[in-house]
Amino acid sequence: MSTSPTPRRSSARRRATAIGTFTAVAALLGMAVQAGTASADGQTSGSKVDTGALPAKLSPSQRAELIRDADASKAATAATLGLGAKEKLVVRDVIKDRDGTTHTRYERTYAGLPVLGGDMVVATDKSGEVTDVNRASKASLKGLGTSADVKPAAAEKQALGAAKAEKSTKTKAAEEPRKVVWLADPKGGAPVLAYETVVGGFQKDGTPNELHVVTDAATGKKLGQWQGVHEGTGNTQYSGQVPLTTQQSGSQYTLTDTARGNHKTTNLNRGTSGNGTLFSGPDDTWGNGQASNTETAGADAHYGAALTWDYYKSVHGRNGIRNDGRGATSRVHYGNNYVNAFWQDSCFCMTYGDGTGNSKPLTSIDVAAHEMTHGVTSATGNMQYSREPGGLNEATSDIFAAAVEFNAKNASDVGDYNVGEKIDIRGNGTPLRYMDKPSKDGSSLDNWSSRAGSVDVHYSSGIANHFFYLLSEGSGKKVVNGVSYDSPTYDNKPVTGIGIDKAAKIWFRALTTKFNTTTNYAAARTGTLAATSELYGGTSSAEYKAVANAWAAVNVGSRP
Repeated sequence: MSTSPTPRRSSARRRATAIGTFTAVAALLGMAVQAGTASADGQTSGSKVDTGALPAKLSPSQRAELIRDADASKAATAATLGLGAKEKLVVRDVIKDRDGTTHTRYERTYAGLPVLGGDMVVATDKSGEVTDVNRASKASLKGLGTSADVKPAAAEKQALGAAKAEKSTKTKAAEEPRKVVWLADPKGGAPVLAYETVVGGFQKDGTPNELHVVTDAATGKKLGQWQGVHEGTGNTQYSGQVPLTTQQSGSQYTLTDTARGNHKTTNLNRGTSGNGTLFSGPDDTWGNGQASNTETAGADAHYGAALTWDYYKSVHGRNGIRNDGRGATSRVHYGNNYVNAFWQDSCFCMTYGDGTGNSKPLTSIDVAAHEMTHGVTSATGNMQYSREPGGLNEATSDIFAAAVEFNAKNASDVGDYNVGEKIDIRGNGTPLRYMDKPSKDGSSLDNWSSRAGSVDVHYSSGIANHFFYLLSEGSGKKVVNGVSYDSPTYDNKPVTGIGIDKAAKIWFRALTTKFNTTTNYAAARTGTLAATSELYGGTSSAEYKAVANAWAAVNVGSRP
């Protein structure tokens, strides 16, 4: 493998990185790199974005004040929404548009119990009047009893059994089962008093386990389960020689990004727990472009996290994963021969394995963006990581991984609509996932069908990935940044793309103001159409038509 030359020492707090250039897989692309995010032929010019519908730039203190205001008025808001006397709202986040519209995301409690599926987003205009309410469930909670017939120990036993059925190891309850109200029935059933148990240990591939199992407190029936550790895989394509923001203390430097909320990058050194050791050294050069140098993976992860932070801030006005200016942690060198990467809310961190033979760390731009986006999703739409909501959750990470990669304009890792295109996970040089025709991976769904809620979320994500590709680039054969695509449609009718920048703005607004824990594909269509109407001047715009057509092209709804 060729490597870039060792750089000279950079200026203070910016550390140059010697990273390998193209790997053998990159050579398989066989293309000339096109600058920027060139659009395919046939895209519509469309309408200009309504800047009033874009997020306002808020300082941490301004955001904190909005949250305090929402918290102070939450009882009045609950009354306005007609909630019962036992129901209370808990403010989770507030987003304000430039035109003064405020979107407040709430969780809900009932008689002091958390309500799973009780979340909602309430939009108010600048005068404080409620203009829109997006609820995860419309079911009423009035009259629900809170006395359980089933003992917590029985719920825990059921949860441990569910984990063992999935071949999890070292399973144990992370904490005592907690009593909750279950309102997240995918079929829209009545609210149920239940227990939620979180099982720890490890999944069968060595990934940490945070399996949530919900048990009916009256019958003992399992109501649902989902994984709290959000997994993803990607490529080890090195990004060339890049600047990194670090921290200097005396004669030592550390991989602490002082410009991005003190995001830290640590070395697990083949371990599978703990925070790892913060990368540090006496010089300002990290890695040498080879996996055998432990700093190389750290440099890639640190760079990818910075690119993702910058993308969300410059394009969408979001200040960090939770929009609070706080950096997360990137942990590299997880386990031994671990071919995966994952996000965990519990540690507010992304974790990367070193791949087959510990020679291909999963620390490229799109992997970092994918994992950080799981954090953004958790802080916003928080689509439950199972069934159709889980597919949308996973697709959101693929969607913004592509958007970050295009936005980065890195000559060594050009923007594309493939996932894991630079690492030979399959052993045949092919990408892990394809957005233009997801079924090319042999498992993912191109279009919606009744199977969408029963397949693995990494495969049902293909429906939204396909939608996003069609919305961005359109159907049929084309070449973008030197990569060839040929995207079909379910109804055999063409789709004209609007460009990835507009498509990403639409998806981001839907994620942050429309999506919730129970959002399925039909609701995603409704949410993205509403977001498009707000961003691009109503329902008669070319963008609105394109969104409707792109969903119809993956069998979600019909064409206008």
